[in-house]
Amino acid sequence: MNDEIARDSGSAGSQHKGWRRALIAIAIVLVLFAAYLVRRFTRNEPVVYDNIVEHYKYGSLGSEGFSPPYWVFKALPVMFPEYLPGKGYQSLGFVYEEGHDLPIGFSRRRLNGLDGVGLNCAFCHTGTVRDTPTSKPRIYVGMPAHQFDIEGYFKFLFACALDQRFTPDQMIPVMESLGADFDPIDRALYRYVVINQVRLGLLQARDRLSALILNPEVPPWGLGRVDTFNPYKALQLNYPMHEIPVNELIGPADFPQIWNQAPREGLYLHWDGNNNSVDERNLGAALGTGATPTSLDYASLDRIDKWLREFPPPKYPYPIDQALADKGEVIYHAQCSSCHDFDGKYIGTVIPLEKIGTDPYRLHNYTYDLTVNQATLYAGMPWRFTHWRKSDGYACQALDGIWARAPYLHNGSVPTLRALLELPENRPAVFYRGYDVYDQENVGFVSNVPEADGRKYFRMDRTVPGNDNGGHLYGTDLSPEEKDALIEYMKTL
Repeated sequence: MNDEIARDSGSAGSQHKGWRRALIAIAIVLVLFAAYLVRRFTRNEPVVYDNIVEHYKYGSLGSEGFSPPYWVFKALPVMFPEYLPGKGYQSLGFVYEEGHDLPIGFSRRRLNGLDGVGLNCAFCHTGTVRDTPTSKPRIYVGMPAHQFDIEGYFKFLFACALDQRFTPDQMIPVMESLGADFDPIDRALYRYVVINQVRLGLLQARDRLSALILNPEVPPWGLGRVDTFNPYKALQLNYPMHEIPVNELIGPADFPQIWNQAPREGLYLHWDGNNNSVDERNLGAALGTGATPTSLDYASLDRIDKWLREFPPPKYPYPIDQALADKGEVIYHAQCSSCHDFDGKYIGTVIPLEKIGTDPYRLHNYTYDLTVNQATLYAGMPWRFTHWRKSDGYACQALDGIWARAPYLHNGSVPTLRALLELPENRPAVFYRGYDVYDQENVGFVSNVPEADGRKYFRMDRTVPGNDNGGHLYGTDLSPEEKDALIEYMKTL
């Protein structure tokens, strides 16, 4: 009997040890699985580019939480082509390069278990130029994205979100047809969380921006232009946009160039000269991409900032009559350099509105109240905003690479340099923006083409609020021969 008791005790002990080993094994598996989940859902890893130009075009600023995830972004133009003006994102002026499945200006980052898509500097600051309608476009980084319809992109996203097909059952098969290889966790995330949250986020953004871009009293921005600060008020600072006066909701401005930043330090920047710090200007622009003070990738932004400080403007790509340009240089220094050379007396200063006489809406669009609210951003950080101010006019800008910065004036209301040297009543009252075929004679883009290459271009009408082409009368009294010489010289800047 004692032997039987011993055998039973040994058997129980063996079973106990077996259960203990099993529990330990299960615990190890659970710990490893938990570690896997933590790793999977806390990763924050952008796609990194060693080449600085590639980094500028496709590197992350930390704005991926603001934009639709990668597979949603890819699926939308396939599912909802009727909300685009033509075929694919290209119809909005997005620029694609061979070897990249995202347009220039879009980054990719693994964030919270998903592949996210975000915006970066190149989104608004990369343009294209063609020599003829049949030429292949040349891409110029740092150049204003004169062909890009950012308001059209917003409206496309909002129209998609309103569509009843924006559901997991409809979207997941489209994503998979485009190459998405979802594992069970991905599939569950997209089915039960991601797609519904993306749609909700877009509808919330639509509601917050509706007073601005869905308001019939606010004219469209058009290709190559943006209302810089009202989306900022709505999405970053939670302004009650429906309470803002309509005249403050109007303020379309051309995308600027962003090369050659070092000599701009200390000059008053933006069209209205509301800041004189390149770093703060860059931080503000990063917020405009959808990054937040907590999500912003400061190391990436700093890398771009250092490069842009020395990045030169592109040289004029066509022949120059040097003898004529030499004559124009004399006229330029007599008529223009005090305001537009880096060593000019007035460079980076603000010319009061009553003197410069250009369209007032962009000036009124940036308010003193906004400067106060901006001071709350980055609170407690070394880079807290301290340089923003409200001005009374528009700043004198350096003209480096001016050939690539058409259309002209802060609101892009004058198509060419030649037209800018005419009195306002002789400047085109109506022209079309967004076409990238270059006008070598007049220095700007061909502006009499309403539609080509499957795209409709923006009809710019100077009688529409925000589009006035008056003011800046400098050089309008020159003779035709002097204007020819001045324009030829300005090609060399």
